[in-house]
Amino acid sequence: MAGALLFPKSLTFGNPDKNSPVINVIIPEEEMIETIKIGTLKWLHALKKDEEDIQFPAHTSYFQLRDLEDCRSRLNQRPKVDIYDDYYFMILHFPNFDKSGKFLQTKELKIFWGEDYVITMGSSHWVVMDMFKEAQDQEARKEDFEIGTSDALLYHILERLMRETMVLLRKVGNDVEFLNSELFNIKAREIIQRISVTRKNIILLNTIFKPQLPLFQRFEIGKIEGYAENMEDYWGNILDYYQKMWDMTEDYQELVEGLSKTFDSMQAHKINDIMKVLTFFSTILLPLTFITGLYGMNVGLPLQNDPNSFFIVLLSMVIIVVVMLLYFKRKNWI
Repeated sequence: MAGALLFPKSLTFGNPDKNSPVINVIIPEEEMIETIKIGTLKWLHALKKDEEDIQFPAHTSYFQLRDLEDCRSRLNQRPKVDIYDDYYFMILHFPNFDKSGKFLQTKELKIFWGEDYVITMGSSHWVVMDMFKEAQDQEARKEDFEIGTSDALLYHILERLMRETMVLLRKVGNDVEFLNSELFNIKAREIIQRISVTRKNIILLNTIFKPQLPLFQRFEIGKIEGYAENMEDYWGNILDYYQKMWDMTEDYQELVEGLSKTFDSMQAHKINDIMKVLTFFSTILLPLTFITGLYGMNVGLPLQNDPNSFFIVLLSMVIIVVVMLLYFKRKNWI
């Protein structure tokens, strides 16, 4: 069964040999981290939802103070991989929909991994927590694991995250396709809202993916060596996933920008048509208003004593309207 690792009453973090700061953390005896043993490898998952409460096992390597501060920070840290002699510390960002299922938000993944352990944080991406629970169930059934190194475990975590992110990206792509097919069929207010939401999500995807692409390239070219041999193809697979997601995001961005411009052109054309009609009415009514105003004055005017003056003035106004409409028609304005 998955065990619980009890902590000593105090731990010291930081490596004095590296002339780096150290931190002494007082840990209650009841604090624990869920642990899965995979041969000589251990996967530890901190259950605390608040990073400020996360503690670390004593048997792991010394952790740098700046890494612990990054873990406890409530703000999203920049994606990075810190390389030390005896462990790696990595921060990655992945998108995830909020509770409404409408807007994307950034989920931060923080991982320590050494030669014989991997530590994931309690508020990590939901995929990581699901994987840990699945591994616990597998251990409870006493089934063998196919993972033998910390690098392999890290690869499986990242590969699962990539697959889930691809599903999320396809949902964003479906939103773009819906906009493309229904651009001329739904109301302007609804299409504006959908374009705005989709554009906001794509902008967030860009801010997540762009800074991390060079990071995964470092894995493939061997700048991040890890602890297992012959991992280049696996890291290359992760990079392929990431490159494909980046290309999809760029394609979606171009599509939604094109759809937005098309919609703006449609709205501008519609407004121009409305203004044209209003201008026609205003232009036709202008001379008619002048005539009615003129004959409304209390001064002597031609035909004012003629009993047919009303019909003469009315006929003149009709003639003016007909002449103006014929002129507009000849100019192809209507």
